Amino acid sequence: RQGLAAAAAAYLIWGLFPIYWKLLQTVPAAQIMAHRIVWCLLFVVLWLGLREGFGWLRRLSPRLVAMLAASAALISLNWWLYIWAVNAGHIVETSLGYFINPLVSVLMGVLILRERLNAAQWTAVGVAAIGVLWLTWQGQRLPWIALALALSFGSYGLIRKLAVVPAVQGLAVESGLLFLPAAAFLLWREIGGGGSFGHGELRIDVLLVTGGLVTALPLVLFAIGARRIPLSMVGILQYLAPTLQLACGVLLFGEPFTHAQALGFGCIWLALGIYAADGLWRARRRPPVVVA
Repeated sequence: RQGLAAAAAAYLIWGLFPIYWKLLQTVPAAQIMAHRIVWCLLFVVLWLGLREGFGWLRRLSPRLVAMLAASAALISLNWWLYIWAVNAGHIVETSLGYFINPLVSVLMGVLILRERLNAAQWTAVGVAAIGVLWLTWQGQRLPWIALALALSFGSYGLIRKLAVVPAVQGLAVESGLLFLPAAAFLLWREIGGGGSFGHGELRIDVLLVTGGLVTALPLVLFAIGARRIPLSMVGILQYLAPTLQLACGVLLFGEPFTHAQALGFGCIWLALGIYAADGLWRARRRPPVVVA
């Protein structure tokens, strides 16, 4: 139950992110992202220092650091685009990106890791592709925000799968690699008179600082939960976040959700349903592991 509660709390926080970033709508997205990196590093370093120390740093190889540098670049792009899209009124499309993301990860597994899909999984990918094509045709444009979020996060997930390092330690390295560019950017904006920290409401300053906490906290909760509950349950819970994001966009911030969009999203949801049902069915058929 503790694992389920921790994982659900992580996806709940991720799902309510639009509300948080909307509170910072007056701050440029690049500055929000830079503050997020700086304060996230401080919170993660504090957590690791209290929990396990930093002896694990000696085990980092140059290859692993290079992989984490690539994942850091991808996640920073993902963070910036997501924050910009939320505050530009595209929350519904960001939710689409995270609905698509699991299926993008499946395709990356096929194309890059040479994994094989069964008939149900190929059906799910095909139905999702129909949904994206329908949304493109109806909207007269490619849903590039959704696709960019899905591709950047899917690529990030692929690298983190290949880079063997615990989640929080990996985040510490990624934040450390991004810290100097982020701090330099914030200093440059301050010198140029365009900085947002300490020049307005105290509420904005507090939100910028705690942005690091709300970045690190769900990842810590997810790491705790993923170790204690079956992977199939994690797979189902992951749809909680984009569902909440969609609800925030439509119900809280009044973004349009037309019948045409509902049909396109319906294809994505059907694809996810097929994919999730296949995963659960295969998990139940798998023979139990007998420990001698």
